[in-house]
Amino acid sequence: LQAALRDGSARYRQRDFAAAAAKFSTALELCSKGFATEDPLKSSPDNISRLVSWIESKLVICYLKLGQPGLALHHSHRSIIQNPSHFRSHLRQAACFRCLHRYSEAARSAMVAQCLYVLAEGAGLETSDLIQLYWQAMTQEALSEEVSFSVLYTPFEREDKTDKIKEANKTFAEKHPDYVQHIFTDPHGIHLLPERAESHPDQQYLLTLGFRNKEIGKTVEMSVTRKLPVFPGQKTTFSPSMEEEAETFWQNTGKRIMAVMAFIGSTKIKDERGPCARAIEQFHHASLLSQLQREEEQAQVMTQAMAELATVPYLQRVSQEDGKLLQSLMADAVDILAGRTGERVWTKIQKV
Repeated sequence: LQAALRDGSARYRQRDFAAAAAKFSTALELCSKGFATEDPLKSSPDNISRLVSWIESKLVICYLKLGQPGLALHHSHRSIIQNPSHFRSHLRQAACFRCLHRYSEAARSAMVAQCLYVLAEGAGLETSDLIQLYWQAMTQEALSEEVSFSVLYTPFEREDKTDKIKEANKTFAEKHPDYVQHIFTDPHGIHLLPERAESHPDQQYLLTLGFRNKEIGKTVEMSVTRKLPVFPGQKTTFSPSMEEEAETFWQNTGKRIMAVMAFIGSTKIKDERGPCARAIEQFHHASLLSQLQREEEQAQVMTQAMAELATVPYLQRVSQEDGKLLQSLMADAVDILAGRTGERVWTKIQKV
């Protein structure tokens, strides 16, 4: 293992990223076979996790340099699962999403990275400001490419939220007359707008969205305002005979709805629906991909859900009940990735 890590690091310094990736992949395989420490009985699980996370992070950079952002993204998720509190892992994830033109998700990764960096002891303001600017750039990039919806941020203090939401909806209609087929303000959670640090860093906002397509807007509102997220349009489990219908739905509607939901999550650390809400959305997404026989994409989404779940306790306080749900969903994700079947917490959620 040490030889593989030495060789991989040497190749990495020489910028021979293909050879470095091969060596680091060998190192990962050796770790999985129990060679991460000389004496497993005396080793710390945290130390092993940090080592594996470091190897995964090197693979992220190698594959980004080799022009394979999809593969890099998979390793970035795995790096976060092993060491979720390390802000650099989330920045690398943001870089992968950016290369894949998934700007809303890149913005969320940058937001999480900044939050973790600020929470760490001895955080430097200059670095925090740079991460914030990156986050802001990704948010703006996401909006610049979007044509199906528009947004409005309204500063929020401690006013009556109901009145403020009515006012925000009215203001949106005046400012964005092309997006008034359906308008709603996210009632769950207060958003943080990634502005420059010299402005109000702790200013909170309400997020109002308007849509060109009424049905898309109504479906998004239903999905983000329910206590238990439901994948848009999925009323029953898809059967094989409905595969073609599911494909049509995904191409025409599902992708657009998921894009809006990804943007909503890009400026909101805490979700009042519950700490596992975003991960449950990804479980629904993975279920649909499974029905469409897209196993590689399903594995990517499930690994992303695991990274999301692993990070939750570092971003917000988790109740005992939510903690049990989080652990159960993490175990379910592992089972799904391993191809194991059986009754799970996730199966029960789907039935509900």
